[in-house]
Amino acid sequence: MSGNVFVPDYLDIPSDEQDDFYSDDDLFKIQSWGADLSFRELISRYDEDELVKPELQRHYVWDKSEASRFIDSILLGLPVPSIFLAKTPSEKLLIIDGYQRLMTVRDYVKGIFSKDGKVFKLSRTDKIHERWKGKAFSELQEDERRKIRNTTIHAIIFMQRSQDPEDTSLFQVFERINSSGRTLLPQEIRNCVYQGPLNSLLLKLNEWPVWRDLFGKKIIDERMRDVEYILRFYALSSTEILFSDDAPSRISLKKYLNQFMGETNKESLMNEMEESFKNAIIQVKEHLGDSAFHNISPSNSDILVDRFSPTLFDSILISFHLAIKNGDIHNLNNASDRKYRLLQDDNFQNLLSQETMRVHKIRDRVKLMYDALFRGN
Repeated sequence: MSGNVFVPDYLDIPSDEQDDFYSDDDLFKIQSWGADLSFRELISRYDEDELVKPELQRHYVWDKSEASRFIDSILLGLPVPSIFLAKTPSEKLLIIDGYQRLMTVRDYVKGIFSKDGKVFKLSRTDKIHERWKGKAFSELQEDERRKIRNTTIHAIIFMQRSQDPEDTSLFQVFERINSSGRTLLPQEIRNCVYQGPLNSLLLKLNEWPVWRDLFGKKIIDERMRDVEYILRFYALSSTEILFSDDAPSRISLKKYLNQFMGETNKESLMNEMEESFKNAIIQVKEHLGDSAFHNISPSNSDILVDRFSPTLFDSILISFHLAIKNGDIHNLNNASDRKYRLLQDDNFQNLLSQETMRVHKIRDRVKLMYDALFRGN
């Protein structure tokens, strides 16, 4: 998230978490080179799953007029802008920038416009050359079809030289270079860069109806903010954050979540991680209800604000997670009242809203919530 990105009114995000930027020496570990690739080769790679569109990322958005003008430009022999690709450890190429252009040519060659599922014929506007106006690929002259397939596009290919899972260089390259028409939020980029079992688990859990009830929005957030909060639970409930003497005094949430995804993307961990999240969420819903993660109004402490509070989410869900591990899920009568009394405490409100990524503040807000819920009278 960044300060200039719109924050929807169903989220109550502390201001210091809205402008979380970092840049570090990982960027020096990126290797890049150029290659001229024909559309024939790129289409073949895509069809053989060697050129990868990230999961749920950047659906095809060009309309027929935009797509037709791009094909028209190729047929006219005009220069085609470069694309950016990332080479993955599995030797696949991940599309960083250029998806709309690549899919436009593929759709036209295949004959179906993916946006509406209809036969792809170039538009009949005056912006399209008369020779191929209104024509499908199959209706072009043979040399014209060959020209489209053989046209090359310059690709700048990046590779992360380090195999260290804490290396976030590819994330930073994606964040800086992507030009898809809108500023991508961090979880949208993670969804591209850190594909694997953890990413798949996050997407699966995000559709779980019990979580949707507690998040407070039935429709999945297309910007993946909801997915990020599930990842946030896992990362901030880690031993390093909660208990380690070697923890930093403060973390960049963006960088920490990146590193956590890189380190934890292992199939062997997924069953335990899925169970821990679901067990904690079920207990929260049972004892605190669907407004569990809503804070009180700053102007009227008798009213719960109808917005999801990420820092309150941290303190409550991690507390329930620890209580399950410690065998402390008992004596939870009047849990909502206990939560409400803690929310009226000025010190706790400070922990929820000020310098929220200082590690001692993360620990303090979890401890205070844990004590209020599971050790109170």
